[in-house]
Amino acid sequence: MRTSIHVVKVVGGLFALAVLASGCLKTEEFPSEPVITFKSFEFFGDSASLIISFTDGDGDVGLDASDASAPFDTSSIYYFNLFVEESERIDGEWNEVTFEDPIYYRIPRITPTGQNKSLEGEIAVAIDPFPLFITGSADTVRFSVRMVDRALNVSNTVFSDDIVVP
Repeated sequence: MRTSIHVVKVVGGLFALAVLASGCLKTEEFPSEPVITFKSFEFFGDSASLIISFTDGDGDVGLDASDASAPFDTSSIYYFNLFVEESERIDGEWNEVTFEDPIYYRIPRITPTGQNKSLEGEIAVAIDPFPLFITGSADTVRFSVRMVDRALNVSNTVFSDDIVVP
């Protein structure tokens, strides 16, 4: 009987220690502005996927249909929150390509649960058709990406790897 009481005390002590230790686990802290990193660019025949990873310390990434008043209304640049631009290399110099319809996206709202509002994830952007545009003088393109959160914090700008266009 003494042994079973001793085992119960040891197990109870280990359980209490585990509960206390889990309360001390450090949660990841990120800056309040989004930080993005280029991850990959994948071809799929005549289309492609550009993948970035991101972090956001206060978890205010994305917009939904109810985010339609200023500054997120359709007449504002902030109606969109992910901005992709294409550049092409001609004679060793990068030139930005201007499209009639820019390559802007509206990332859906992502709402973290719990006390820690930090977000970390990946976003894949479909580029269809690929290449979107290329002049006869260029054989290489790259994309730049930046994003904006609901507090209008602008991320860093990242560039894809150089992409040789066949």
